[in-house]
Amino acid sequence: MNSLEQDSKSDFLRRPLAMGAPITYWNVSAIAEEQYDVEPKAMSGEMDAQFFLTKEKNFIPHEYPCRTKFVEDYRDKRPLVRDEQSTDHVWLPFGSPRLDLSGFWFRATRLAAWAQTCIDAKTAGKARLKLRTCGGAVVWVNGKGATEISTYVRNYEQDVTFEVELEEGINELKIFFDDLAERDTRYFFQLDYLSGPDAQIALPVASSAAVAGQIETALDRIHFSKPAYSAGDVVMILPATVDCDVDVTITVEGDFLSQEKQIVKRTLKAGEELINVGHIEEFHSDFRHFEVCFTADGFSAERPFTVEVAHCEAQSDVPTTQSERVDEAFQHVAHKGYDDAISALARLAVGLGDATTERMIRASLPKITACHDCADFHLVPLLFGRIRYGHLLSDTLLAEIDAATLEFRYWLDEPGNDVQWYYSENHALLFHTAAYLAGHFHTDKSFVRSGKIGSEHSAAAAKRLRAWFDHFEEWEMAEFNSVPYFPIDLKGLATLAALAHDEDIKARARRAVLRLIKIVACSAHHGIMTGAQGRSYEHTLMAARTSELSAIARVLWGRGWYGRCFHCLPQVLICLRDFDLQVPQDYRDIAILEGGQAQEWVFAQAENKFSKLYHYKTSSTAMGSAVRYRWGEWGYQETILQLRIGKNPDAQIWVNHPGEEIHCGFGRPSYWGGCGTLPRVHQYRDLAIAIFDAHEDQPDFSHIWFPQSVFDEVEILNKRVSARSGDGYAEVLAGSALKMVTHGPTANNELRQYGRKTVWIVRLGNAAQNGSFSGFKTRFSDLAFSLGDDGVITIEDADYGTVAFATDGIIQAEGRNLDPSNWTVEGLFTQL
Repeated sequence: MNSLEQDSKSDFLRRPLAMGAPITYWNVSAIAEEQYDVEPKAMSGEMDAQFFLTKEKNFIPHEYPCRTKFVEDYRDKRPLVRDEQSTDHVWLPFGSPRLDLSGFWFRATRLAAWAQTCIDAKTAGKARLKLRTCGGAVVWVNGKGATEISTYVRNYEQDVTFEVELEEGINELKIFFDDLAERDTRYFFQLDYLSGPDAQIALPVASSAAVAGQIETALDRIHFSKPAYSAGDVVMILPATVDCDVDVTITVEGDFLSQEKQIVKRTLKAGEELINVGHIEEFHSDFRHFEVCFTADGFSAERPFTVEVAHCEAQSDVPTTQSERVDEAFQHVAHKGYDDAISALARLAVGLGDATTERMIRASLPKITACHDCADFHLVPLLFGRIRYGHLLSDTLLAEIDAATLEFRYWLDEPGNDVQWYYSENHALLFHTAAYLAGHFHTDKSFVRSGKIGSEHSAAAAKRLRAWFDHFEEWEMAEFNSVPYFPIDLKGLATLAALAHDEDIKARARRAVLRLIKIVACSAHHGIMTGAQGRSYEHTLMAARTSELSAIARVLWGRGWYGRCFHCLPQVLICLRDFDLQVPQDYRDIAILEGGQAQEWVFAQAENKFSKLYHYKTSSTAMGSAVRYRWGEWGYQETILQLRIGKNPDAQIWVNHPGEEIHCGFGRPSYWGGCGTLPRVHQYRDLAIAIFDAHEDQPDFSHIWFPQSVFDEVEILNKRVSARSGDGYAEVLAGSALKMVTHGPTANNELRQYGRKTVWIVRLGNAAQNGSFSGFKTRFSDLAFSLGDDGVITIEDADYGTVAFATDGIIQAEGRNLDPSNWTVEGLFTQL
């Protein structure tokens, strides 16, 4: 551990510390990880289609046996201080109030880490501090125990307030913090300086403070030159330079399911203002994470960035016929997908049962044998390949697949100590699909965990599948209209449509595949999904071109691109090629609207129709929203309002209230994915309004994703921004002054509106209906709303006249009365 005795070359990086502000600069250790296994145990419960409708600060109530045992042993006791390590890693806040090491752990894992910093107090005196965390922590000040906390409630923040005596001058703070990680885990602490002597943060650094400060400023302001890359070089701009040479190490990875790492090393010469990271062909076509580390004079610090890299030039020629596009897609997944069972399935489907295919399968097998969370994502395509193409694989590998299949845990009622997520609709479908197919294939063999022979195992899964279809056919997607979860559902459904041995299950799966494709078509704009989503992530919002739905649109409708991450594409391709899946032609006309048509699509999804969805599009614009959806509640991962203009996939805007202030974080909600506090949202055709009233202890601003460089024309004023892409127009009016973020990961792509109560009004238009862009801006520049005593919001629109939005979601405009309570799961599709 660092101590008050500083090396002769050490210095302090000093930063202000206001009363009530968090202490945000730390030296931190690596995370000590230890797999936490308990006695295998069966659980009760079934699919929970409303698990993310959280009632209390995103607390998910489902508890695994590992948590039950952990709580029994450690809650409300002094945390077991252990694994004291060197705090040799620097944590710089970049706007975040907490030291946040959150992440995703696929098995139950005990975590432990240490952090250290100093406070330089002007005078001695008593200080009052508040510690917040989800797990356990022990705090020492100048070597004396100050407080401890051991709540250990999964991902649920709690706090303790305490007092300490500070000495004049340097005071050392040391924190041990630990928790049990299960899947997505909020692993952080926040230490607030509520009151005390005037003081400043004094972070010990093994370099000159001047160099450390310049590196911090450089990392604070560095950003990509574009919001996405589809041609040329990936470049990072440095608005603030460093006066000495800097060693740059950039670690490039995919999303959390990707195990690949690519290391890029560069030397940043003193005063240089950009880093050429490499040509797009040097990186996979995918949404990529770039962990940028700067090192100079013994000081190292890093910061994560994300950006989409899409190989659009190499994919510019789209084959004319669907059969040709199917062949193209098979080849792409087979040769350019991740090393996993999904890419292996594509290879098997084109007759490649070679060493590369077997290597890909072996990359997925450890996840299945260890019952990693998301192992079901791998198991379903693995079983598809085993059942249909097993003759192409070696006997040795077949034996490994069969052993993993028979030993896997397929449901809650089987014993296990894993943290697989069984409750969501998409995972439930995959577990039941895998159990159904595996049991039928191994009819007379015994399944280790259930104790059933294969025929019994399959019959039990068939019963669950039929119940799943009953629920789906009544309510459809629990994670409504969600870009990341269409492919997961299609993974299971397309597999059943091809391989189910019960005709009723096969027929229901086939109908469900076509239904999901139709929903995608209705909510898409020129093939790119646009609209409110029940669960979203940064990598599915920002990555328009490399989303798997883009690949599906390319195959079905000739519009789209391929990325690297796939879940369902090989199964859908096999259904199209080998099982006579016919997608109606009019779905293409809906997905890629041309000419002067306009389409209004109102529908409901999820159990008891808890989400009512409105979508409106023309060939030039598209916008979708959720109607009367949980106003003012804590959000989870819901994107409530999203729009696109023109035909450029990047020309999109969405609005949200961030769930956390750290970029590229693992929060649910995160910075862009979901809303900390859900807004009141209404929409009528090309007009929408979102009103936020954020909870305390959440970020005090809302914002829009506004990638200004991708638009053909942009105007940014004090409370109004306008954008044109092609012949599509957008006007966004704010209730208070707008601030463009000019540095860091979202530089020139994020517009903020500060305050806990904020308002956004959106108006779309196009050249055919509104004439010139300048005329459109003038026509709608003074849009405003009024709020009546009865809660009704009224907007006077130049085209629609008086538009009234009632508190029950009813819309009155142009003599129409749209009542969401009447909207059906089947939906009403109107051409206007």
